[in-house]
Amino acid sequence: MDRNRSTNGILLGLFVGSGCSALIYEVVWFQQLGLVLGASAVSLAILLTSFMGGMCLGSVALPRLISSRWHPLRVYAALEFLIAVCGLAVLWCLPVVGRLYWSLAGGGTNDLSMRSAVALVLLLPPTILMGATLPAISRWVETSRAGLSRLGLFYGANTFGAVLGSLLAGLYLLRIYDIAVATYVAATINVVVAVLAVATAQWTSYSAAMPDDAAVPLPTKWRTTAVSVVIGMSGLTALGAEVIWTRLLGLLLGPSAYTFSIVLAVFLMGLGIGSSLGASLARRLTSAGRALAVCQLLLMAAIPYSAWVIGYILPYWLSAHPVDQSAWTRMSLDVVRTLVALLPATCLWGASFPLAVAAAADGRSDNGRLVGRLYASNTLGAIFGAVGVSLIAVPAWGSQVAEQCLTVIAGCAGVVMLGSLALAELPSVAVADLVPRRWSRVATALLLAIACPMLVPAVPKGLLAYGRSVEMWGKIREYLFVSEGINSTVVVANSTMGQRCFHISGKVEATTSFMDMKTQRMLGHLPALAHKGPKTVLVVGCGSGMTAGSLLLHPTVERVVICEMEPSVIKAACENFSIQNYRVLEDPRTQVVLDDARHFLATTKEKFDVITTDPIHPWVRGAASLYTAEFYEMCRDRLNRGGVVAQWIPLYDSNEAAVKCELATFVQAFPMATLWSGETRGSGYDVVAIASEESTCDAAQLIRRIRVNPAVAQSLVEVQIDSAVVLEHMFAAYGSDLRDWLSDAEINRDCNLRLQYLAGLSPDGPAAYDMMDKISRSTKMEALSDSREPVAR
Repeated sequence: MDRNRSTNGILLGLFVGSGCSALIYEVVWFQQLGLVLGASAVSLAILLTSFMGGMCLGSVALPRLISSRWHPLRVYAALEFLIAVCGLAVLWCLPVVGRLYWSLAGGGTNDLSMRSAVALVLLLPPTILMGATLPAISRWVETSRAGLSRLGLFYGANTFGAVLGSLLAGLYLLRIYDIAVATYVAATINVVVAVLAVATAQWTSYSAAMPDDAAVPLPTKWRTTAVSVVIGMSGLTALGAEVIWTRLLGLLLGPSAYTFSIVLAVFLMGLGIGSSLGASLARRLTSAGRALAVCQLLLMAAIPYSAWVIGYILPYWLSAHPVDQSAWTRMSLDVVRTLVALLPATCLWGASFPLAVAAAADGRSDNGRLVGRLYASNTLGAIFGAVGVSLIAVPAWGSQVAEQCLTVIAGCAGVVMLGSLALAELPSVAVADLVPRRWSRVATALLLAIACPMLVPAVPKGLLAYGRSVEMWGKIREYLFVSEGINSTVVVANSTMGQRCFHISGKVEATTSFMDMKTQRMLGHLPALAHKGPKTVLVVGCGSGMTAGSLLLHPTVERVVICEMEPSVIKAACENFSIQNYRVLEDPRTQVVLDDARHFLATTKEKFDVITTDPIHPWVRGAASLYTAEFYEMCRDRLNRGGVVAQWIPLYDSNEAAVKCELATFVQAFPMATLWSGETRGSGYDVVAIASEESTCDAAQLIRRIRVNPAVAQSLVEVQIDSAVVLEHMFAAYGSDLRDWLSDAEINRDCNLRLQYLAGLSPDGPAAYDMMDKISRSTKMEALSDSREPVAR
């Protein structure tokens, strides 16, 4: 009986479950460890390298450590069970490891070393086991090329399972529950897969296929080596392109947690479809190596195609649909748009692996070692692609040049494969016959590799500036600064309405209009005025620098620390907003820390009199970590006695559930909070929350302190806060008065980051004024006797 056919359906099901659990773990671990190690690009690169490096090691190590005489299904079952154990261990041990890391991290080289050590300790054990699963099961199939090509079906099933896992984790488990529930679900899937694998092994016989020790001909060695190089280059281009396209689609569709889940799922779906097609082709074609070369050469057209669709086709599809459509309708359309953009290239990358396995098969080698070597090469290339593109290529050269480089690499991979096939025929074919039959193809492929990169278009600047707000792309009169940074895109431009706008990740974060400047200066002045005499201040998020600059006008301030992840933000603010931010970045009292704010607060020993936080909108993936109960606890621990904390809370582009979540979390952490509207007379599109553990900030107190500081009074007058009555009307509510309204609110915690899922459902939410009215009606404010007097005398 053919053991492959009799168990084929069961194995496919097992690999679907294995891929599903692996992606749930990946999503959960990156969220967990990002909170501990920081959300900067460097931290994410460390996590990615640890994750994929472990899989690389596992694919190489298992065939060398586990004898081929062991039943593959029992080995596979043991691996799945151990993955479940490791997954639970990461969940339970991370808090202890995190606290130990925070106590030892000291910044600089030591900090990076500690981050790497934590990531390796936690991720290497489970990922080594994950990487070993495919080589383990590869020993179940025949050593023939046709037998090995069936592994493409298992690889495709594993990838389809990964699609389910990414959607299950990103759209359901983490949105409804938390990381603990997600981990338990993944571990349960591992255990079920292990039990089914053991049960299957009980009624199937297995005899190891002994490798042929005869010497492998030199041409075959050349071909095998070439296949390893080519599949490594394929992994490099795949993960490099995924990094670029995820960034660009995040701008175009909105950088929410939902968008990133959709892009990941579609990318994996394409790999799964391609893998299944590649496995089918490998069994039918006489030369799998030639088909592998063709896949790489076709990528020279597929990569520019995706670039054109993302930059010049999808934006018009996006603008053709109403913005008031339901969240799930919008997400469904986003899936279709992403499929149209990514499917051709991802199918070609997916087909490459089974074709590579079939091309490298020689009928003699141990399946586990052969598949492990190719899988390791592919994974190692993926590491270089993802890290090199995200940390070097895009920040240094931009997305267009990075995509052109990937196109060249894909072409070179095709050239290498065709050249190796030509060399393999040297002993049996006359050189005169080889020139027209083989080397002319190599020369043609080389010319295409040189020409095709010119097809990659430039990324529209409107996409970098306004992202999903396609209707605004034409509202820019002049671009002053454009940077695709390590962590986010940064654009400064003059609009046709006469405003200078500061864009981060496709969103306007600050402008020179008095309304936006008012909020920026409120975030600086209000907490400083609420404190009797602040000396040290921490500003979370630089933006245009207006908030930090406002703090320098207070005479007692001796030190301002600005915590900012993206270096381009600092440069843009310094060059284009120096007047509005009072040249804060040139002031000797200012120190810029390029780090994630959570990571800085967790590892610093310094304490502050004022902490003011102005992160990007909470529906942007990752930003919700700066609105959690645990983050506010960090702020409280880093405040001096009598210290004040301020938090920007947007009402626009949101919904009532998200706003309630933000306010409830802040008020729970700081019960004596007060809320101040960004507009006047009870209306507003954002609010500033001010809190101290020792006293409540009121308008009368602020007015008295403004009047003794002419520089501060003038700064407020410039944004039309020019009288006590205006300041009184800016007062929105006491935190204690909101308890009834917030009674059904969810608390945003590190374990669930609930806010990013709530806010991500309404990135175009229009209910700002309605929510401001509900907040204002909750307060018991009494009129001030001196409300008609000016703030400056």
